[in-house]
Amino acid sequence: MRLFSQFLAAAAFVALSAGPALSGTPSDTEKAQARAIFQSIIEMDTSVEGLKTPQMAAYLAGLFRDAGFPESDIHVLAFGKTASFVVRYRGKDKSARGIGFLAHMDVVTARREDWERDPFKLVEEKGYFFGRGTSDNKNGIATLVGTFLALKKENFVPARDLVLIFTGDEETAGLTATSLVKEHRALVDVEYIINSDAGGGTLGEDGKATHFTLQTAEKTFASFRLTARNDGGHSSQPRKDNAIFDVMHAVQAVERHKFPVMWNDTTLAAFRANGRVTPGAIGQAMRRFARKPGDRRAVAVLSASPYHVGQIRTTCIPTMLAGGHADNALPQSASVTVNCRIFPGVKIDAVKALLKRLAGPRLEIAPLQDNYLASDASPLRPDVVAAVTAAAHSNHPGVPIVPGMSGGATDGVFFRAAGIPTYGAGEAFMKDSDDYAHGLNERVPVEGFYNGLRHWRVLITTLAGT
Repeated sequence: MRLFSQFLAAAAFVALSAGPALSGTPSDTEKAQARAIFQSIIEMDTSVEGLKTPQMAAYLAGLFRDAGFPESDIHVLAFGKTASFVVRYRGKDKSARGIGFLAHMDVVTARREDWERDPFKLVEEKGYFFGRGTSDNKNGIATLVGTFLALKKENFVPARDLVLIFTGDEETAGLTATSLVKEHRALVDVEYIINSDAGGGTLGEDGKATHFTLQTAEKTFASFRLTARNDGGHSSQPRKDNAIFDVMHAVQAVERHKFPVMWNDTTLAAFRANGRVTPGAIGQAMRRFARKPGDRRAVAVLSASPYHVGQIRTTCIPTMLAGGHADNALPQSASVTVNCRIFPGVKIDAVKALLKRLAGPRLEIAPLQDNYLASDASPLRPDVVAAVTAAAHSNHPGVPIVPGMSGGATDGVFFRAAGIPTYGAGEAFMKDSDDYAHGLNERVPVEGFYNGLRHWRVLITTLAGT
């Protein structure tokens, strides 16, 4: 467990070395500026329906322009109906590679008639900020931008370049991230990236911090459409070769299949740490799995939990069905969409081939997109672990830092796959019961939002101090 040993050594170093100088308490002026930015960007509908991501990028560019950043270091990169945004904060050492800070400007669609409040108005109520994107991921953008602007105003000069990298379609195709690493590599060619859209702190239901997750890996997102075709015919003349039956049999085969149990240094370290604070059978299973990876009893318990099964294996699940063309006709086609979250190290083509075998020769299979990428876990760098520990402890002293693997997907996968280690270290501490990302009435704690300013200041100045 070499990587986990490095992690422990780095955490111990921080415990000894971090002091009051790292408090980073934001001023009232800094908090007001961050809130104003937050309100402005929440009120821009940057979903695939609102199409205001380019407007948001232009707004952010104006903020950096007004703060004195050279035009040559501010980049709004149009991409179809969306855009990405990159700004470089110049450091002293011109030969050193920079450090990237990643977020995404787009949000999931939200409909006013479904929400209690207007999703595209920032509403402060009962200790929360409500609005689409408050937690995913415009809080990260507002606090990162606010911190960069505050540091610039203070004439802070980092030891090396700092690069903000904001993508424009993380919630859909990830094409802006792909474009950045392939077509604009010089702008984003940093040594490593800190991703505000992953990781972060967890609060218990009593409001006390339980742990901070440093995301070092994420599962690969890939969706496949399985399609059955048939000549069809009159429904009064049924046959065995029915397109809908074929799809049903494929779905049953996918349901029965269990992908092999897997683990890596990140997942074992996470189970070891989280098992100590997780009550009941789940916590026991985590500890047992960490002691004996692959333990059958632990696997059975973890596999039965929707929240934990993805930490020990690849999962594929049907999410959409379509078929037929008339209620009195045999279906000429039917299809099912299967979404897979693939364990790091497993090739996408291998999962595709398995689904094809499970579905049988009658069904066609095709990915929904052609830019799915897999990536291995990023190594646990002691300097990153130390800085993240200092940042988390600046708001919640002594909170355990736990490496973790995301079951979901972020744009971090594109940068990892391009050879840039990426670490999720989002600023917010939240209760699990407050996580409404992608759902109705999305929110973030007001205190957590403002604490994010301290988080990023400590993290940035620790990693790239003068």
